Amino acid sequence: MTGAASWSFSEEHYKQIQQHLLSFLRDSNARCALLVDRTGQLVTTAGETPQFDPTAFASLTAADFSANDQLARMIGEDEFASLVHQGERESMFLADVGKRVILVVLFDQRATLGLVKLKARSVVEQLAKVLEDMFNRVGSGPAPEQRLLEGAEDEIDRLFG
Repeated sequence: MTGAASWSFSEEHYKQIQQHLLSFLRDSNARCALLVDRTGQLVTTAGETPQFDPTAFASLTAADFSANDQLARMIGEDEFASLVHQGERESMFLADVGKRVILVVLFDQRATLGLVKLKARSVVEQLAKVLEDMFNRVGSGPAPEQRLLEGAEDEIDRLFG
């Protein structure tokens, strides 16, 4: 598993996460799925090996999601639960998982956005349950990451508020 130092998975949780991600990829025809925590750390990947620097990608993904949370608030929404970046050949679908991580799905013309979104609903629920169980067993929640994110959001508010 590729993961952040702050994440500690049991073998059981890791297998469950991988199983859910691989099943999702198979059902959606997507190429790759990444889990990124809200601080920009890569938690794990499944499917095709990314052809880019996953550390930089994870950091940019978290920043993108955080910026879009701020945009949502500016228009009166609490958040955007998912984002889509659609390109000519490659596209990305990003979804919040239990306010702890971001599911990033990379897909090409073999998959449709509608199918990816449809199949993502159930995998997001499944992953959220695994993460909740994992944090409940460890006895820790997203407190350190949440405090860091709140600091970043405060800074963004000061810049644009």
